[in-house]
Amino acid sequence: MTTLHHAGVCVRDMDESLRFYRDGLQLTVLADKVLAANLESLLGVRIESVRTVFLGDAEHPDSGIIELLDLGVAEVTDGRPQAGLPARGVFLLSLQVDVPAVLNRLGNMGFGGRVRSMPTPGGGLAATVTDPDGVMVELLPRGKLSVMASQ
Repeated sequence: MTTLHHAGVCVRDMDESLRFYRDGLQLTVLADKVLAANLESLLGVRIESVRTVFLGDAEHPDSGIIELLDLGVAEVTDGRPQAGLPARGVFLLSLQVDVPAVLNRLGNMGFGGRVRSMPTPGGGLAATVTDPDGVMVELLPRGKLSVMASQ
C-alpha cells in the first residue's frame, strides 16, 4: 500500500509560514532542522543549506505531515522551468479541522485571504484559505470523509 508521508511547501518567510501553520492551524512542530547539504541532485536547486520544519499532529503521526522548506535563496528558479521542479508549486493542502474555529483564528491573525466556503453533505462547512506563499489550504470538518461525493 502506498501512503503519503508528507507534502513540502517552499516558503519565502519561515516565521510568517510558521505563524500560519503552527499558530493559525495549530499544527505541532515535529522537527525543525537546518541541514548543511547541497541538495541539487535531489531538488534540482544548488543550495548550501536548507531549513526544514515538519508539522503535524504529535498524537496522530500517521495523519500526514507538512514540511516547510526554506532553501535560503530568493528565487527557486531563474524564471525558466527546470526539469523535475513544478512550475506552479503545490495546488492545495487539505486538512481536517474545526473549520469555524480555524477561520475565526486565522481572520483574527490577518491570515487566509479571501475565504471561500460551502456546506458539506454531513451538515458541516468546508472552506479554502490561502497561506502566506499563495498555497490554497482546504479546511474540512473532522470526521470520516469520502474521497468521492457520490460514495
